[in-house]
Amino acid sequence: MRLEGEADWSALVLRVRDNADEQAFSQIFAHFGPRVRAFLRKSGATDAQAEECTQDVMSTLWQKAHLYDPGRASVSTWIFTIARNRRIDALRKSRRPEPEDLPWGPEDEPDQADVFEMQQESRRLVDALAELPENQRVLIERAYFGELSHSQIAAETGLPLGTIKSRIRLALDRLRRKMS
Repeated sequence: MRLEGEADWSALVLRVRDNADEQAFSQIFAHFGPRVRAFLRKSGATDAQAEECTQDVMSTLWQKAHLYDPGRASVSTWIFTIARNRRIDALRKSRRPEPEDLPWGPEDEPDQADVFEMQQESRRLVDALAELPENQRVLIERAYFGELSHSQIAAETGLPLGTIKSRIRLALDRLRRKMS
């Protein structure tokens, strides 16, 4: 069952998808932009954060309109899901611990035994990563070395978020067993 007016929003998104229709995008932005901003403000975002996130959501809509499937969700559900995910990503980034005060001056030379142990541990990790199946190794590299969120990896690869999480979890389990 579609809400009144929902078919119009779907048609506008499809015009953006099929024709890069700026007028259709402008109508979507004018309607959903303020609503997304209010939704983000209610979730605790500052005005600046809500504005930036809203711009990001609308930019995503423009760039990824081809991913919208009217059979799976309404336009409003799709847009607010994007907004929710962007807000979660922003919160995760902002909650990263800040580094401790950096000491001034040269540091003491590390103990050679510690250096040797860390080199061995690094070699073991590189070897363990190389032994992972490629579909798991690539996701581990994107998540930990590329510092991408699971949602960002899903958006880049087109894989379902659950698949991303499962493969990363399996890879981490394998690495733990290999490293212990």
